[in-house]
Amino acid sequence: MAPESMSGLPAAVLAVWILCATGWGAVLLGLLRGLRGPARGPALFAHCATPAASILLFAHIGFGSLFGAIALAAEWWALLLVTGTRPERLLTTGGLRRLAFWAALAAAGAVWAGKTVLH
Repeated sequence: MAPESMSGLPAAVLAVWILCATGWGAVLLGLLRGLRGPARGPALFAHCATPAASILLFAHIGFGSLFGAIALAAEWWALLLVTGTRPERLLTTGGLRRLAFWAALAAAGAVWAGKTVLH
């Protein structure tokens, strides 16, 4: 076993999973706190279905779930940074500028994390 691994699992992979899980939880708390009205139920359902759907999608197209975890972690942390931990701001008060900044930050984070973890 390499010294940088934990029971054979590389520490970088474990860090990606932890960042992905904490980002998911932080976005969930933001949605629970901020959303009201008829949009709350579908938004919470979609957010809760996203991790399983992502793993299934990446497995179906032939990539491992690590690629999906990297992408989701980057998207969730970018969302938290752009909206100030209030995800409903992405569409209600942000307009296209905030949406574009989120997409660019998520893409940059995914590329950086991918290169860091996979190389």
